[in-house]
Amino acid sequence: MPRLTVTKIAPALGADISGIDLHAPLDEATLAALKDAWATHLVLRFRGQALDDPQLLALSRLLGPLDPPGPNPYGKPFLEAFPEINVISNVKVGGAPIGNLGDGEAVWHCDMTYVESPPRAALLHALEIPPSGGDTFWSNMYLAYETLPDATKQRIAGLRAIHDATYNSAGIMRKGMKEVTDPRQAPGAHHPLVIRHPDTGRAALYLGRRRNSYVLGLDLADSNALLDELWAHATQPEFTFRQVWQLHDLILWDNRCTLHRRDSFDPEARRVMHRTQIKGTPVAPAFEAA
Repeated sequence: MPRLTVTKIAPALGADISGIDLHAPLDEATLAALKDAWATHLVLRFRGQALDDPQLLALSRLLGPLDPPGPNPYGKPFLEAFPEINVISNVKVGGAPIGNLGDGEAVWHCDMTYVESPPRAALLHALEIPPSGGDTFWSNMYLAYETLPDATKQRIAGLRAIHDATYNSAGIMRKGMKEVTDPRQAPGAHHPLVIRHPDTGRAALYLGRRRNSYVLGLDLADSNALLDELWAHATQPEFTFRQVWQLHDLILWDNRCTLHRRDSFDPEARRVMHRTQIKGTPVAPAFEAA
């Protein structure tokens, strides 16, 4: 029988998984090995896995209960038959988008941190890809925290920030939201700057999105300066992995200890991705507030 093989992609995070067929049910030993590799590498890539939507959903459910997609600007699911699947695409049919996020850059972010219990994980399956562009990057937030100067670690221990719900990662305003002019008044959950991962117990930097973020209790200028410092540190190239997509690549990532972003691409090219996400739990602080 084929055996699962784990091949590291980048020093900071990411691994290729080969030797298994995701079209078929996974036995308990294979699933356990997969979860071990995921805990170690944070982002797993499976190449050449041409899954249909029911197979993608079945695989996703092996990792936990599904979380419905966040609200999109159009106010209804992109796939009526599979409302648990989000479509990430720039394609339009009859002038109407078939998916979210378009063809522009999607800035660094962690998914749906504007809610109290953000998704645990996400899976993204490449169905159509442009000839170039649209690359996705992930950054390791364990390493980002561990490599902070001691003085910065002490400063941010116990601090919390607002995670704004107004815009998605492509800068599109979510349905029902209005423009925010003062980050201190932004709608969204308040989360610790440093969290304790519920499975590994490791401390990770937890930033969400930069736009309209605000560190509670600080002067706005001090908050912006601190956040700019943390974001610049967390997104350094040595903490990242770059995904150059191939057709039917499937990526699984841990949403609690990574950030990700996407490059822009030619708006005349087609890019279609199907995405699921796994339900999470309330965010736990690594340190109590002083």
